[in-house]
Amino acid sequence: MGSELNLSTTEASWTGVWFSWTRQSDTMLRNIEKTILSCVKTAYKRFYVDIGSVVGQCDKIWTISLNDEAAQTPLVMLHGMGAGVALWCPNLDALAATRPVYAIDLLGFGRSSRPKFASDAEKVEAQWVESVEEWRREVKINHFILLGHSLGGYIATAYALKYPDRVRHLILADPWGFPEKPSNVYEKYQVPFWVRTVAKVLQPLNPLWAVRAAGPAGKWLVSKTRPDISRKFMNYVADAQTVIPEYLYQCNSQTPSGESAFHTLMHGFGWAKNPMVRRVDRLHPALPVTVLYGSRSWVDNTTGQQLAQHRPDSDTTVQVINGAGHHVYLDKPDLFNKYVNEACARADADTTFATRIEKTESASEKRSSVDRQPDLEPKQCDNTNPVSTS
Repeated sequence: MGSELNLSTTEASWTGVWFSWTRQSDTMLRNIEKTILSCVKTAYKRFYVDIGSVVGQCDKIWTISLNDEAAQTPLVMLHGMGAGVALWCPNLDALAATRPVYAIDLLGFGRSSRPKFASDAEKVEAQWVESVEEWRREVKINHFILLGHSLGGYIATAYALKYPDRVRHLILADPWGFPEKPSNVYEKYQVPFWVRTVAKVLQPLNPLWAVRAAGPAGKWLVSKTRPDISRKFMNYVADAQTVIPEYLYQCNSQTPSGESAFHTLMHGFGWAKNPMVRRVDRLHPALPVTVLYGSRSWVDNTTGQQLAQHRPDSDTTVQVINGAGHHVYLDKPDLFNKYVNEACARADADTTFATRIEKTESASEKRSSVDRQPDLEPKQCDNTNPVSTS
């Protein structure tokens, strides 16, 4: 409903060739997203939010909203690497039953703008945080519950570190980028020598380079390498084994802007250059955190324990969902929705938030006067409303 590179050196030289070879189409992505979301029974809106020049010259965030007139605390959802808003379809009805829900395509992914991010990990993290903050300002949400899955959990935590006065409750679903990378990672996980060799050769490339390199066969490659993801949607989406690979292909056959930014953050695929474990003690002590893990996930599940250890006097809830893998919101959607709704209800009843706001308000004003220099103020792309639909 809207109008509508930072590449590694190796892949960049081939981008023009691969991009022209793919079957990527903005129209196809829009239509396939709409097809997936047709299973959502709650009325929803789809629109672009113009956030100005946060990274590029004219950045826009693709957004869906549900039940946005409700009085309860809004829930904002950030997806993981290579995903998009449509993948939340098994969760949206349950989560939006009593409160406003907003799901966005992170900048650089899905239908959002694909600017060239910085080549420094700290700067990339800051750019993603500011993109979420500018989106919040334009949508005019004062305070919200922030949920992030995988990479989205990393970005959500970084946002909460910088803007503690905006987040009533932080929900991390199988978050990426928290632990330190073990010095003996290959020995610890008994990685075969040939896998180590392949990993070293492919290290300069973006994670999903093969999807673009496959050209017209990219959708087939997605369906064959991750048939499990399609199966998770069979109770929700008609012909999921065709529709879901097409959606993932359309999301990831475009210019790999967010994917390249993720590559910049990576220290090996499973770890971050600047892991959150070094910083979680700086989260506001009054900020409640809920961590949801799949018992079969490949992500290190010690994050919840580390949060509790680093914040002994703070509210940290850890739930391990048996039988779920990394895509915990898809593997066990009913349990996931239950735990998220419980966390949201606690946020609604949180009486400490007003006090926390008062204590951080003056600090926020001081921070704003420093961070928002006149030449960094986002500029609208044209004279239209910053929130646009089609």
